[in-house]
Amino acid sequence: MQSKRKILIAPDSFKGSISAEDAAAAIAHGLSQNAALTDPELICVPIADGGEGTLSALVPAERQITVAVHGTNGQPVDAAYGYIEKTAIIEMARAAGLTLVAEKDRFVPYATTVGVGELIRDALDRGFRDILLTVGGSGTNDGGCGMLAALGADFVTDDGVSFTPAGATLKQIAYIDTEKLDPRLKECRFTIATDVKNPLLGPEGATYVYAKQKGCHDSWLPEMEKGMSHYATVLEKTCGLNVAATPGCGAGGGISAPLLAFCNATIRSGIDAVLEAVRFDALLQGADAVITGEGKIDRQSLYGKAISGVANAAKKANVPVFCLVGCIGDDKNELLKMGLADILAIGDIAPDAAYSMTHADELLEKLATTMSL
Repeated sequence: MQSKRKILIAPDSFKGSISAEDAAAAIAHGLSQNAALTDPELICVPIADGGEGTLSALVPAERQITVAVHGTNGQPVDAAYGYIEKTAIIEMARAAGLTLVAEKDRFVPYATTVGVGELIRDALDRGFRDILLTVGGSGTNDGGCGMLAALGADFVTDDGVSFTPAGATLKQIAYIDTEKLDPRLKECRFTIATDVKNPLLGPEGATYVYAKQKGCHDSWLPEMEKGMSHYATVLEKTCGLNVAATPGCGAGGGISAPLLAFCNATIRSGIDAVLEAVRFDALLQGADAVITGEGKIDRQSLYGKAISGVANAAKKANVPVFCLVGCIGDDKNELLKMGLADILAIGDIAPDAAYSMTHADELLEKLATTMSL
């Protein structure tokens, strides 16, 4: 019989099956019944990789703040953001997400990030100066102009007319007047969480890769790329920085560009940014084991995904990591080399794949009840 042990339970969601929060709860319930553990200290730390759903995984409802903002198409929406200690967690998709607009009504050239700026402004009003922005699931391609306008920047045409640019109208920007840009932004530390490495411009940039994925018709792409290129030039003239080639600047329809240019933001791997936000390194102190997991583990899990991020952090702290997954997609022995003590799959104890999808909580609990740590 083992003495009392501290165990961190840090799964990602099992996509299409169970949320990170529910997965953590199921594992914790199983461990509490594990005969090999005596009154273990179980700490649930549901995680995400910085994509859509990160807010729900990291922040319980009682630490979320709902704000009336302008949505992807400019429509009024109620969008939530959350906080962990003094860090505001803002998920771009809540205010400028693709799924906020019915597929038949999506028109990326005129989609806007104004609502993201309104969320940031509310966070500033409440005293937050450390802001984590996750940019997965966006439905925009305005280079973050809407966000910047909501924070006080003035976009002006050759005719001296102020306007809020969208992807289709970036080419109309003559200059950006930042005199009324919220001065509190200079006090902030912005971290942009993304695993996207694409630059702002070019064949691998925001427009040609992501606007198209968001349903933008091919006929719009050349003009939108010209507009984005023009906008990048205006940004450089305004702030003296060329951010267009920065890896990751193409994520979220280019929303990183003005944050890099005006707010000295940093772009980080999604899982690394998330682990920092939940103070994972501090939680590892004194831990005897970590249990992580997600729907499928394969070679892709080695590169910037939730499991690899957790494994890397735990390795530095000399804490063993056990992985519970839906299924194992590649050779288990190869995957163990990423620093895992063991990998267990609910698919191995389920009668079929459909059952493992619909009964993930029950199966995770069962694995946790009998696993050896």
